[in-house]
Amino acid sequence: MARTYRWLLRGPEETRQFAERVGAYLQAGDLLLLEGTLGAGKTTFTQGLARGLGVAGVVNSPTFTIVKEYAGRLPLYHLDVYRVGEDIDSIGIDDYLFGEGVCVVEWASLIESVLPAEHLTITLAPTETEDERSCLLEPRGERYEQLCEELDKHASAGD
Repeated sequence: MARTYRWLLRGPEETRQFAERVGAYLQAGDLLLLEGTLGAGKTTFTQGLARGLGVAGVVNSPTFTIVKEYAGRLPLYHLDVYRVGEDIDSIGIDDYLFGEGVCVVEWASLIESVLPAEHLTITLAPTETEDERSCLLEPRGERYEQLCEELDKHASAGD
C-alpha cells in the first residue's frame, strides 16, 4: 500500500497556496482526482493549481459545463463529473485524461471504472475548526509518489 500524505490547510487562501505549490510540480499528462463533500474546497484547490500552472484569469467550477479548459504553462483540464454519471464517454474524456495538459477531475469516484490506475487522489474534508480543511494525498504510481515526496520534503524544509 502506498504511503499517504496529510496537510492541514487553514482557510481558502492557504488552500490555494498549497495547491499552487502542487501545480508548480505538475507535468503534462498528470491526473489529479479531487474528492470531498460539497463545499469542501475542491474548486478553491483547483484555483491554486491553476496559479501554479501560470493560468491567468478566473477559474471557477465546471459544474454545469462539465469541462473547462485553461491555458497556462500546461493546459489545465478541469472536469466536474458529478452530473455526467455513466454517460462519461459523451464528453470525450480520453482527450482530457491522456491529453497534453494536466487533468483535474472533481467527483472522480463516480467514474472510477474509466480512470487510469496511476493518479493522485486528493481528498479535502472540513475539520471541526471553521475554514480549516484536511488535505489527504494518495499517490498511485511512481510518478505521483515522487511528487508527494517532493512536496513533503519541501514542507519539512519550511519552503
